[in-house]
Amino acid sequence: MKNTLTIGVILIVLGAAVLGWRQFSYTTTEKVLQIGPIVATAEKEHTINFPAILGWILVAGGVGVILVGRKK
Repeated sequence: MKNTLTIGVILIVLGAAVLGWRQFSYTTTEKVLQIGPIVATAEKEHTINFPAILGWILVAGGVGVILVGRKK
């Protein structure tokens, strides 16, 4: 029962995080040009968008796991 409660709470927290932050951005440094010892780099920003339905599915799944764990 304790494991299902923990998993359910983690799923609910992840779902709330997805609903709160709809996108995640990170920056990478890429080598653009290299001529001998001279190197030119560029920073490129990448964005990952999370759909709202994913957050609701995680929250519902967490509630479902908690309810199933309580019945046992």
